[in-house]
Amino acid sequence: MKKLITGIHHVTAIAGSSQPNIDFYAGILGLRLVKKTVNFDAPDVYHFYYGDDTGSPGSILTFFPYEGLVNGRHGKGMLDTTTFSVPLPALDYWQQRLKRFDIPFKQPKERFEGELVIYLEDGDGLGLELVFNDGDKRPGISRGPVPADKSIRGIYNVEIWLEAFERTAGIMTHQMDHSIIREQSNRIRLAVTDSPGNYVDLLAMPDSLKGLAGSGTVHHLAFATPDHSSLETMRERILPIRGNITPVLDRKYFSSLYFREPGGVLFEIATSSPGFSVDEPMDHLGESLQLPVQFESRRTALEHTLIPVTFNYEQFR
Repeated sequence: MKKLITGIHHVTAIAGSSQPNIDFYAGILGLRLVKKTVNFDAPDVYHFYYGDDTGSPGSILTFFPYEGLVNGRHGKGMLDTTTFSVPLPALDYWQQRLKRFDIPFKQPKERFEGELVIYLEDGDGLGLELVFNDGDKRPGISRGPVPADKSIRGIYNVEIWLEAFERTAGIMTHQMDHSIIREQSNRIRLAVTDSPGNYVDLLAMPDSLKGLAGSGTVHHLAFATPDHSSLETMRERILPIRGNITPVLDRKYFSSLYFREPGGVLFEIATSSPGFSVDEPMDHLGESLQLPVQFESRRTALEHTLIPVTFNYEQFR
């Protein structure tokens, strides 16, 4: 049977300030800023999308930067770490790069075979990892301050902390096309296919405090589905067991729906099309403020409300 979920689509997190967020992700990490828009549910707040050259599903980390928001707390019931995939030969380069920009990080350690992991955090405390491996064949990012052969390939895996993982694993395996492919201590890894960009690690952390929302925490995890038809079918699958599922929503760059999984994490399912070139040429993604049609009449007011941001990646080479 054809799988309706194809992997991770994106991760959306919360930040405490706009300009430092751009400097860290587009500058230090070298991701491409593929879209500068607004939160469709709170248009006086930016929504930044970072990813690979084209903003393909599985490469995207997005942010709602609420200026001055207090920090949240990592803990169970939350996606606590987002891991980016990097070529294994770039290990020394990235250790030196992080030192150059005074970004603290933990020493590399092996997780599963063939995965060498460095843990770090952004300025808001968001949990991040770089996993150095030879298994990711996705192209590097050619537009940015990091050489393409050493650049991030996309999201590798995400890590969710839970009181216990059985109920979350149940909905992912029975309704969302995932299988358990690896186990290690209190960690199980699920995926639609055994390849980078698909891995969701569930950690049983009963002794951890409950996570609290705020800057430096993840708002939701989005899974990819091919099109509107498969999205509707997924809604029909999930509705009988998760009555909190939303209707299908138009997010301009994709259609999607949301529901909260049994462990407390907000899940989204998003279509892989139409993508980020619907309102900007591919060569100029992220250069101008893009608004959904319902907010175009408020453009002047929003441009005065939103704090101006700039980016010149030459300073980050």
